[in-house]
Amino acid sequence: MNRRDLLLCGAAAIGAVAGATALWRMGGLRDARAAETFEVTKTEAEWRAILSDAAFNVLRKEGTEYPGTSPLLNEHRKGIFACAGCDLPLYSSETKFDSGTGWPSFWQEIPNAVGETIDRSLGMTRTEVHCRRCGGHLGHVFDDGPPPTGLRHCINGVALTFKPATA
Repeated sequence: MNRRDLLLCGAAAIGAVAGATALWRMGGLRDARAAETFEVTKTEAEWRAILSDAAFNVLRKEGTEYPGTSPLLNEHRKGIFACAGCDLPLYSSETKFDSGTGWPSFWQEIPNAVGETIDRSLGMTRTEVHCRRCGGHLGHVFDDGPPPTGLRHCINGVALTFKPATA
């Protein structure tokens, strides 16, 4: 086998792994949430009409924004962080903290605001959080947060809007 054949075999193997990973990913969160019924439902075209491309990618396609890019990362005023898709209040500024990860982080959600799904993508098991009203993907929750819960809701800023508290 010459070098060219070896490179072609390697490229084919990488392509096969990428394809298998994509198929595995497609059967993950969407299947689990497809069985759920949400209060707010829209067609893909309707979601695209009301969301930015970045918000659509995160909320509807389970994408992730680049760390450190969200203006909400440095939002320190008192107020409420709501779902960018349906405006449901999700997190209070009182539970926000700087996790050093590059994403807005919270140690607790507002009661009855988020749902959870097991996410087995990327070769690991994580807990995905989504808006309980529209099903929009928000991010993931980990058990390395501060007291009192010990949780870190690592949330994509484009999935949120911020509403400052009034006086």
